[in-house]
Amino acid sequence: MAKRIITESSRTLMEYRLLPGYTSVDCSPDSISLRTPLVYSEDNKKKYYLNVPLVSAAMQSVSGARMGIELAKLGGTAFLFCSQTIESEANMVKKVKNHKAGFVKPQKMKIDMKVKEMFEIRKRSGHSTFPVVDDNGLFLGLISKWDYDISLHSDCLIKERMINKENIEVGINITDLKEANNALLESHKSILPILDDQGKLVSMVFRKDINDQLDFPLEVHDENKRLVSVAAINTHDHKERVEALVKSGVDVLAIDSSDGYTQYQADAIKWINENYPAIPVIGGNIITKEGFRFLVEAGAKAIKVGMGGGSICITQEQKGTGRGLATTIIDVVEERDKYFTETGKYIPIAADGGVTSTKDVTIALALGADYVMMGRYFARMDESPTDKIVVNNRVMKPYWGEGSARAQNWKARRYNQGKFVEGVEGLVEYAGHLRDNLEETLAKIKSSMGTCGAMNIPEFHQLAELEVVSALSIREGKPHDIFVGTENTDNNEYNSSE
Repeated sequence: MAKRIITESSRTLMEYRLLPGYTSVDCSPDSISLRTPLVYSEDNKKKYYLNVPLVSAAMQSVSGARMGIELAKLGGTAFLFCSQTIESEANMVKKVKNHKAGFVKPQKMKIDMKVKEMFEIRKRSGHSTFPVVDDNGLFLGLISKWDYDISLHSDCLIKERMINKENIEVGINITDLKEANNALLESHKSILPILDDQGKLVSMVFRKDINDQLDFPLEVHDENKRLVSVAAINTHDHKERVEALVKSGVDVLAIDSSDGYTQYQADAIKWINENYPAIPVIGGNIITKEGFRFLVEAGAKAIKVGMGGGSICITQEQKGTGRGLATTIIDVVEERDKYFTETGKYIPIAADGGVTSTKDVTIALALGADYVMMGRYFARMDESPTDKIVVNNRVMKPYWGEGSARAQNWKARRYNQGKFVEGVEGLVEYAGHLRDNLEETLAKIKSSMGTCGAMNIPEFHQLAELEVVSALSIREGKPHDIFVGTENTDNNEYNSSE
């Protein structure tokens, strides 16, 4: 007979509804905070907090460098996928960390390089302006996309097209970002190279970075004003991969596994904590109290929960393993709170899988999750790594999970994985730019919190009241008994405006 048989039904997020609580006049959307911990930090460091409770999943079709940059600017973070070469993932981390650093460490060009060589670097890096230095690092000038036409100047040397130092405003020994920003504004230029006493290039400051500060008030960044970067790893090549990611500046590591309650994961977490103690590790995925306690005692600083609930995941069908996400959150949160009482360490929980609408996000948060990981929501955005395609006059984007044949082909060639698939591949409807969609999503989350009288996520955990609803009640909550002259109303909200 089985070790344990639970006869109560496992519940999904869609089976719960929030009950309204008292809402005071102070509980307005503008006053509600969505700030939430990404990982446990003994020193309570600011860079380990998110300003919105959303992260994008570590999938090939979801979280590349572009998503990592944009989501960090908007207050969340992307978990860069690890089903790629170590070098490729490390370069993604570099792109995120160097996108907006205040003091940017740019890639330098030499005067005797050809324009076409620089153009290839430009395509790989995404940068359009480069400093030019000599063999000793002395600053000689700048070259930007406005200084050449690749069809005309590809064989020209950089020194023939660059702007010379004499015509450029520079800063000397500036180490304070405010001072650098003021100098840049006074110069009426878009770029300020920072040099040392010998004239060697130290860094560069860009006007667009100042504008970004104004345009993205929720941006999450480290102590040096660089965007926070989270990268996924596996338990096969983690020693080599972690070393490269740390050199690239990664802030947090997350182990990507459908089943985290394993000795392989515990050993990986312990190894990282011993060799790179300054880098927090997010463990998972788990769906039980025992799994939570196991990974936390191994040294995980946050835990991803959920198994088999994603829109492209078939783990439950293939293996018979999994659990409704609501039941998972309830069970693990109880253990998390018990662990907090025992140790004083609050371990954040990320709800991962089965989140199909903003309603599901709010239910997950109300049940005790600190933030929610989503794949499908972000796969629809312009910033995801896939190209748009047109199918039956509808603009779509490909979407596949890490358990699909497409992703597992990569793993099988390297780690002898992929004996069977745990995911499928499909299409999702293109939704536009992330920023345009996220504004409405966050407004809905705040509105739900305000209905419960919660000013922040910890209060939401304490004040939220929920009840299980019947299938008829779920139907009643949707448009019914009328004719709607649009597409099938059973489609969830992420097929349309959100």
